Amino acid sequence: MSNHFTGLSLGPPLGDQRLDLCDLYAFQSPTDGSRTVLILNANVAADALHPDAIYRLAIDTDGDLINDIAFSFVFSVPVEGKQTVNVFLARGEQSRSPEPVGEQIFTDVPVAFGAQPNIVTAGDITFAAGARSDAFFFDYDGIKNLFDITGKRNFTAPHLAELGGKSPWTGQDSNTEANVCSMAIELPTNVLSTTGQIRIWGRCSLRESGSLNHVDRAGHPSVGSFFNTDDTKLEYNASEPPNDWERWLDQFVHLMGHTGDYNREEAVAAIEKEGLLPDMLTFDPAKPAAYPNGRVFTDDVIDYRLAFLTKGECPPSGLSPHTDTLSEFPYLGPPHGRG
Repeated sequence: MSNHFTGLSLGPPLGDQRLDLCDLYAFQSPTDGSRTVLILNANVAADALHPDAIYRLAIDTDGDLINDIAFSFVFSVPVEGKQTVNVFLARGEQSRSPEPVGEQIFTDVPVAFGAQPNIVTAGDITFAAGARSDAFFFDYDGIKNLFDITGKRNFTAPHLAELGGKSPWTGQDSNTEANVCSMAIELPTNVLSTTGQIRIWGRCSLRESGSLNHVDRAGHPSVGSFFNTDDTKLEYNASEPPNDWERWLDQFVHLMGHTGDYNREEAVAAIEKEGLLPDMLTFDPAKPAAYPNGRVFTDDVIDYRLAFLTKGECPPSGLSPHTDTLSEFPYLGPPHGRG
């Protein structure tokens, strides 16, 4: 649920799991601190990704919220359980195009759906795509206890008072056997052409009847799930970070008034301090990665987000990170049930 579902209905974009962006990670390589790792996960079914979609990792390197670097991933039509992917690297003006433009740095790379990853390199850039174990951990039944006491799904009113001091958490991780389709890139940090923070976000766009429609986005964990409504999620997923503050601030402030009794001044200050808007993951490679500076697999982003929403009133879930992650590329462990 970090971004495994979108909006209150908890369904994937357009009802298609292939289009669902799950999680975005950014951290220093554990084997070489001069390299940065970027991982975009999609599709909780961990099967072939959509051949008419463009999956993108976009990076702002100078703080103006405009893309300066973009990696685009375009997948082939799957045939007999096999699929390939092309990867494009765009810089400057080209990185702002929604199309897969720029230098094609990987061509027809086989997507790995079994236990063994397919790791390829082009110069100093390392890449792999395929099914991997999902590192995201959360107590789904506990979240339902917190927000769904009356049987109505409502992320705007946590039922802490109704629980009478009892923890909503079950202590059970709902994601221990889950897989995702992962797109992992590792590159020298100096390629990012920055000495400070970068802002990273993911996008999934679908080509339909000649038009390219933006159907999902990923930045801060849990924002797409908790801050949206069914009425706004399509617009939110299609929107761009430079417009986030003007378009979405009032909705975020309104939500926080319900979840944490924030007044407007408190909510705006918390959003600014967090850097929650624009919805881009901030990462300073010169500092240790741990959300909200980048994101690593051990970050309990649900506890973090619920503490933020409730002004510290929601107790921690007590869950532990998954233990099947790797210390080497592609960092996520082998997929469950895939030989």
